[in-house]
Amino acid sequence: MDIISALTNEFKLKTWQIENVVSLIDDGNTIPFIARYRKEAHGTLDDQTLREISERLEYLRNLDKRREEVRSSIEAQEKLTDEISAALEKAATLAEIEDIYRPFKPKRKTRASVARERGLEPLAAAIYAQLADSPSAIVLAEDYINEENGIPTAEDALQGAMDIIAEDISDNADIRRRLRNLFTVLGIVNVKASDESAQSVYEQYYNFSQPVDKIAGHRVLAIDRGEREGFLKVSVELDRVKASNVITSVTLSDSGSLCTDTVRDAGADAYDRLIYPSIEREIRSMLTENAAAAAIKVFSSNLKELLLQPPVKGKVALGLDPGYRTGCKVAVVDETGRVLDTGVAYITHSAAQQEQAKVLIRNMIKRYGVKIIAIGNGTASKETEIFTANLLKEIGGETAYMVVSEAGASVYSASKLAAEEFPQFDVSLRSAVSIARRLQDPLAELVKIDPKAIGVGQYQHDMPKKELDNALNGVVEDAVNNVGVDVNTASPSLLTRVSGINSTVAKNIVAFREENGAFTSRSQLKKVPKLGAKAFEQCAGFMRVAESKNLLDNTGVHPESYDAAKALLELCGYTVKDAANGKLGELKDKIEAIGQETVAEKIGVGVPTMLDIVKELMQPGRDPRDELPPPMLRTDVMDMNDLKPGMELQGTVRNVIDFGAFVDIGVHQDGLVHISQITDKFIKHPSEALKVGQVVTVWVISVDTNKKRISLTMKKPKDIQNG
Repeated sequence: MDIISALTNEFKLKTWQIENVVSLIDDGNTIPFIARYRKEAHGTLDDQTLREISERLEYLRNLDKRREEVRSSIEAQEKLTDEISAALEKAATLAEIEDIYRPFKPKRKTRASVARERGLEPLAAAIYAQLADSPSAIVLAEDYINEENGIPTAEDALQGAMDIIAEDISDNADIRRRLRNLFTVLGIVNVKASDESAQSVYEQYYNFSQPVDKIAGHRVLAIDRGEREGFLKVSVELDRVKASNVITSVTLSDSGSLCTDTVRDAGADAYDRLIYPSIEREIRSMLTENAAAAAIKVFSSNLKELLLQPPVKGKVALGLDPGYRTGCKVAVVDETGRVLDTGVAYITHSAAQQEQAKVLIRNMIKRYGVKIIAIGNGTASKETEIFTANLLKEIGGETAYMVVSEAGASVYSASKLAAEEFPQFDVSLRSAVSIARRLQDPLAELVKIDPKAIGVGQYQHDMPKKELDNALNGVVEDAVNNVGVDVNTASPSLLTRVSGINSTVAKNIVAFREENGAFTSRSQLKKVPKLGAKAFEQCAGFMRVAESKNLLDNTGVHPESYDAAKALLELCGYTVKDAANGKLGELKDKIEAIGQETVAEKIGVGVPTMLDIVKELMQPGRDPRDELPPPMLRTDVMDMNDLKPGMELQGTVRNVIDFGAFVDIGVHQDGLVHISQITDKFIKHPSEALKVGQVVTVWVISVDTNKKRISLTMKKPKDIQNG
């Protein structure tokens, strides 16, 4: 296969773009580095497109590898023909290659293989030929009676021959391809209850059917799980007449042979016994793979938005990890995330202990100047939120709180990483610290947690592990490199996500700064053990050194472009000092006056790189997250019983899924905005209109306090009245 041409056509790009991307990947460059610092080479493709090209490249190379393995195997059997070779060359999927290989694949013992061992292959061939002057199949079979070979009667010989014909029909690549397509277009997924009297969350699927090409991915995943748990029985059905027509159109002769009916019967047996079960498994597998791929895409999108939530900078934070029996764990961290104090408050215990809890937290707020409080959303969260809101009313001032997801906090707190970071604290206090830091800088804290544990997807535990890990790790890597990392404060977990840096080098960076003090330039990174020239090239542009005398060390300008940045400033009549003092107000105008292409040519870079340099010089040390709306902080709490239909509220999107989005409206129970209630415009998926962390205006449609369900709409109140 010409992989470059295949990728060019698939992604609708120019040949030179694909050639350069493949070359850059093969040279060991990371996707973030290629996306940011090799824009001229690929035509400013984004990191997501580059990852898709990389994944597709790997698939096509594996496809070619399998193609050659199959070719070699058939050739070794001395059965390779020009026709088979051409079919292999044309095959565009692994399924097509496996279909071609099926007749030549070593098989376990089958009814057909037993018949072949008994010498019935010539009989099968004679029957399948369906010659016009041929006697009937049973007459032909009489010549193959041989008790020593286990063929005592003509009927036994005929059955053996039909088994061979059935297997040959089942192995026919063309028949399989056409039936697979037919199942995809006309197949029906049928679901029944294993026990209709059994109560379960899958009751909506106890008598359910939907076309293969229409069934939603989240339904497929729910049905798969219900089947695994024993509540559901699932099948994929296809009109048998249509399936038979496919087989007969390939296998039957119109010669009027007496053997034709026998071939028809063998074809029916092939379909019922061999083809249908196999293709049904393939279709189920395809549906699951497609549903998983879509779910991983949604999970990835949600994770990216969560990781890139704007930080709450420059404020002392207090973290509350709620609990009943063991109390609420409390931790105060300074503006940089350093732990200042910890404690335990018994918020849900006796009145006397609640008073003590008030004194403890009030004193911490006043002593350390706490401005933000992060409350974990786990057990006893509602009681803790009510307690906090009442306390803040008593205290007055500017302190506000936010309920944050503590998904994964317990996993992190019990991890080796947390033990190394906080050896002096027990597991519960580590959680409180993590919760506080999540509000201060979500990205820096969440990178310490397995992405699967963050909880912003659906059915994540049912996903294929390798594909999910690859996708989520790619999202984390892109997010970290998009923001950049302060080399003097970043944890090993954060550094490990930087382009070109592995866990060993990340630990070496931390050890180096602990031994030698803060880094004062990017070039110092070259002194870190095991951080070689290639790793420096890949990581340097994403590292920020605020302590450096060179302003460019605290920007996204790559060291390879420092000379170009200085030349740009000089060409426009500025200095690096002007950039440091924010005195580049007319820089863009001057570039436009000279002409972008001319400026880029004079400083020796392409236009995309030149524009990136300008952006960085205009805002040295910028954090792209600062351009987003700040997170929604609260000072008061509502109860679910306070909600009334038509009530207008502000909320934060917590999770976007296939059929809608869950929104935190401050009542400790997220409300669902169904996809039909998001917008008046047609959207295929909620992610087209919403993203995790987005602050939205919603109206209450209905409240079910017994089931703890809240239905919301983002449409105007009149839409509620109109239904």
